Amino acid sequence: MPRFDLTPTELEQYLPEVREPADFDAFWAETLDTARRHDGAPELVPVDTPLRLVDTFDLTFPGFAGDPIRAWLTVPAGATGPLPAVVEYNGYGGGRGLPGERLGWATAGYVHLLMDTRGQGSMWGAAGATADPHGTGPSASGFMTRGIEDPEDYYYRRVYTDAVRAVDAVRALPLVDAERVAVCGGSQGGGIALAAAGLSEGLVAVMPDVPFLCHFERAVGLTDRDPYQEVVRYLAVHRGAEDRVFETLSYFDGANMARRADGPALFSVGLLDPICPPSTVYAAFNRYAGPKQIEVYAHNEHEGGQAYQWHAQARFLESLV
Repeated sequence: MPRFDLTPTELEQYLPEVREPADFDAFWAETLDTARRHDGAPELVPVDTPLRLVDTFDLTFPGFAGDPIRAWLTVPAGATGPLPAVVEYNGYGGGRGLPGERLGWATAGYVHLLMDTRGQGSMWGAAGATADPHGTGPSASGFMTRGIEDPEDYYYRRVYTDAVRAVDAVRALPLVDAERVAVCGGSQGGGIALAAAGLSEGLVAVMPDVPFLCHFERAVGLTDRDPYQEVVRYLAVHRGAEDRVFETLSYFDGANMARRADGPALFSVGLLDPICPPSTVYAAFNRYAGPKQIEVYAHNEHEGGQAYQWHAQARFLESLV
């Protein structure tokens, strides 16, 4: 795909005005305070797998509204801790899959929690196992427009809350050093990782890989690819809803979350990415409040660096823990 966005030099300097509601912080403080009233220790059930160098657990923790959120917890076999931990969030439409599908972090010596994204898990890979029991009114296909005219009802309010509660859950495990917890994810997972970073304190590292859910107003008008096109299709039918829609999305914009995140960060971007355009990634990166660096894949689309990026993340995290 030819380059369609800003030049590399323009991207490095790109610092747009991003819509931000005046009650952003109050909204999230109330949301998380309410969620944390649904207390309860994470439930761990050992899983029998053919893998002998790691131990795997089916973990359930309370998320938004106390809803049970599933995750795989994978740890080095026989580990006693306390170990650093990595909380990983999934790409759009995917589920947590089968135990043992993602072994990199555990085999590198970390406790690894892979969060199932509520209601997702039927678009690619193996299935998810977490329901989303909340209705949201009219929406286009996919997840982007569920409850999109009211931040209280919006789908990602629940997902972002789950993400913060996943950090809470892993910190509560005796095997984990609560001061050495990192978050990561690719695409949707990268956007969720930014949200977790903006809404959690004391993370040792933040690693958003080609992050989605950033600078919505530019993305929706710039790319013709899903998932952003879900919003376009919604607005094409719900004429006159544009301001309400973008006001809702501003509570969930990774560029606004980045302003509130202070853990050392390693981003990545594909300069030919038609799904998460590079300027939307840089809108978050350039607003990020903490120490930061970015891996640039000049000739890649949404796949970004793939295994190259994981190696970069592993070296980055090793330097911090």
